[in-house]
Amino acid sequence: MTKGNLLIVDDNKGLLNALELIMKNEFEKVITLTDPNRINEILRNNDVDIVMLDMNFKSGVHNGNEGLFWMREIYKYDSNISVVIVTAYGDVELAVKAIREGAVDFILKPWDNTKLLATINAAWKLRVSRQEASILKKDNILLKKEINKGGEKIVLGASPTMINVMNIVRKVAGTDANVLITGENGTGKELVAREIHNLSKRAGELMVSVDMGSITETLFESEMFGHVKGSFTDAKEDRKGKIEQANKGTLFLDEIGNLSLQSQAKLLSVLQNRYVVPVGSNRQIPVDIRLVCATNCDLINMVVEGRFREDLLYRINTILIEVPPLRDRVDDIPILANYFLRMNCERYGKDGLKISTHALEKLANHDWPGNVRELQHSIEKAVILSESLVLKPSDFVFSTNTRNVMQGDMTLEEMEKKLIIDNLRLYSNNLSAVAEKLGITRQTLYNKMRKFGI
Repeated sequence: MTKGNLLIVDDNKGLLNALELIMKNEFEKVITLTDPNRINEILRNNDVDIVMLDMNFKSGVHNGNEGLFWMREIYKYDSNISVVIVTAYGDVELAVKAIREGAVDFILKPWDNTKLLATINAAWKLRVSRQEASILKKDNILLKKEINKGGEKIVLGASPTMINVMNIVRKVAGTDANVLITGENGTGKELVAREIHNLSKRAGELMVSVDMGSITETLFESEMFGHVKGSFTDAKEDRKGKIEQANKGTLFLDEIGNLSLQSQAKLLSVLQNRYVVPVGSNRQIPVDIRLVCATNCDLINMVVEGRFREDLLYRINTILIEVPPLRDRVDDIPILANYFLRMNCERYGKDGLKISTHALEKLANHDWPGNVRELQHSIEKAVILSESLVLKPSDFVFSTNTRNVMQGDMTLEEMEKKLIIDNLRLYSNNLSAVAEKLGITRQTLYNKMRKFGI
């Protein structure tokens, strides 16, 4: 369970039971309601992140006015909640109307489980993104002060491969050239982007980070380009988009390979023209940004397959920096481990902790499928659970090295089952992360888990 709280409102108890069964492993808490009049009570007593809302509740009434009314009530309470409309196949126009008034997306009954989970996952990411944007807006001046004060140098490593990466970073940082950072999940692509920003002439301004996978197609323009008051129902005030927030600073677009072709075209237009037009406005707002993008996708292959625009790839790929996986830079493991140790000792008030030589050897011999992020979490866990001043090899427990498993005397099904189990442990049962790591859909992962009795 990796997400927050989900509220499902529908007068069909059978539908509620089905949705609750699908969603119970995705959210910390799933609340179901047949009576929409209890929505405000639920919102007051629970920290709701996503609401799945039916459009009609009264028998014989199908105009959707009830759903629109309750959606407005939800947004009055918290404008950052993601509302997903649930409606029948014949009511697509009604769903589109709801989106124009602020819904993040819609689900048609009967639904496809894979599309349903993808829609809700995007709604969750948008909820997180909106919360982060609110914090960014409130703390804009404070953030600039903190950036100007500087801070501890970002630690990336000192292996030959990372020295080469840092040499490129130093060469490109002083320019305004667009940079594309590639590498596996968890390798530290955002850290490289932040180092480029910190070493640049824009270091005194903001670096605005955007997870492109968290923005739905319907809200892409509002999130990226901003909107003016009254441009849609939930637009209570003028709002700067992410690109304008990054003006004079750096715009970091993470997981840019997740963008749809339509959104790619809109982004390309802004990069070429260097201005944004907020939703509901005709005013062109000039923007001066340094663009840094990152992805774990093969964008060249995506271009060949027609899933990524070639002209956009050329635009973002002036300088390419490839961050190697941690298994290919073993020399960095002790450096990073001790850096994360100091950081977590300070965080948890455990001064004086050290990592033994044998423990460092164990860390160096691990394959690190989760890369630097996995190492960071492993050190944090060891610090929290430590009972002595020296972290020993036994303080670090890893799942079986999946690359070595393939060399054992196992059947194909046994290897597949173990691979799934190991990744479920590695990613704390985050099914989305596991499916992405294994290169399969969530539905395929569900089917395999049922097959193997996991």
